[in-house]
Amino acid sequence: MSSIKQLLGGNLRQLTMVLVLVLEVLFFNWKTGGTVISAQNLQNVISGNAYVLILAMGMVLVIIAGHIDLSVGSVAAVVGIVLAIMTTVNGMPWYLGLLIAIGCGVLAGIWNGFWVSMIGVPAFVVTLAGMLFFRGLNQWIGKSTSIPVPEQIKFLGSGYMNWLPPLSFGNWIVNTETIILAVLATIVTAILKLRRRVRLTKAGAEVNPTWVFIAQLVFIGVAIIGLGWVFATGRPGTSFPISGLIVVALFLIYNFLARNTPLGRGVYAVGGNRTAAALTGISVRRINFFVMFNSALLASIAAVVFVGRSNASTPFDGQNWELDAIASVFIGGASVWGGIGTLGGTMVGAMVMAFLNNGLQLLGAGAHVTSMVKGLVLLAAVAFDVISKMQGRPSIIGTITKSFKKDKESAEQPNPVQA
Repeated sequence: MSSIKQLLGGNLRQLTMVLVLVLEVLFFNWKTGGTVISAQNLQNVISGNAYVLILAMGMVLVIIAGHIDLSVGSVAAVVGIVLAIMTTVNGMPWYLGLLIAIGCGVLAGIWNGFWVSMIGVPAFVVTLAGMLFFRGLNQWIGKSTSIPVPEQIKFLGSGYMNWLPPLSFGNWIVNTETIILAVLATIVTAILKLRRRVRLTKAGAEVNPTWVFIAQLVFIGVAIIGLGWVFATGRPGTSFPISGLIVVALFLIYNFLARNTPLGRGVYAVGGNRTAAALTGISVRRINFFVMFNSALLASIAAVVFVGRSNASTPFDGQNWELDAIASVFIGGASVWGGIGTLGGTMVGAMVMAFLNNGLQLLGAGAHVTSMVKGLVLLAAVAFDVISKMQGRPSIIGTITKSFKKDKESAEQPNPVQA
């Protein structure tokens, strides 16, 4: 069992979330006769949920810092309508309209950050007020009408990589850019894992056996290349969505920020113990301002992706977006008390919700059924650990970890009969 634990990377909490996601996809794929893992459906899942993935990246930092942001959906609605008016109604070049629209989101982030960090108003109250104010502002600016967006914005939300001539393998027509992207992703991942292993070895830290390391690289490579092949073999003209590229780029940036910068470590420190963080010299005000500002900034980018895929800004954009983002964060393993959470876990949590929506829709379930199931999944994900901790019992992750330790100790102890 110790070898299995090493092979899986030792992070049993994230492993459990990934396992749930895999089982969910396989179940719905079985029930739908293979539709879920088809190229077209996977492309739709990524492009249709890209805005939630982007929102969740901002929301996880807010929740890690011990706050909540209820205004992201309304902020996104304002950004979307400003973008549509600037480009379609006023005839402004698309890139200038894009900058102005995102600038409006930045102003909203400064507004929220000011009240939370400088005045000390709880983020729940500030963003609840923001949700109401920005929703009304959206209706006032757009006069409750739908306004289309230009083709360049549509490309950001619903376009595909399709610039190079396709490759041909027998009867297979394969998108060249997607295959190149998958190969590069595999190579970069292998290099990063190898560098980390060398660094740990030089530092004298314990590392996994060579066979485990090689097996992990092979598994990751096969998974990336396999997904790349599925995306690349869709209908002609399609590939990995542009909105998916935006999500990947943002994830790499924010994952690095959260794990490798003083600002990211400060977010965890403030969420874990605000008083102790202040005593160590961390500016709590600066952290609070950053997470609120950043959440609105990412909501602006999410709005651009969403209206691009929808082809227009409508009065109903952004409604309940904050609920999907918050659910993704908690399902992804973040603590309701702050200080705990990861970008990777949040992305897995968002994909769990995305495939839950997708699978139920393919099975013909109504919106009311989907809403009830999502609510139960969220409640179950958070309640189990909370109840276990309140009663002094280990969580399910702790129980699994404990069983691994017991198996290892039993294997190391001599047999009393043989002794």
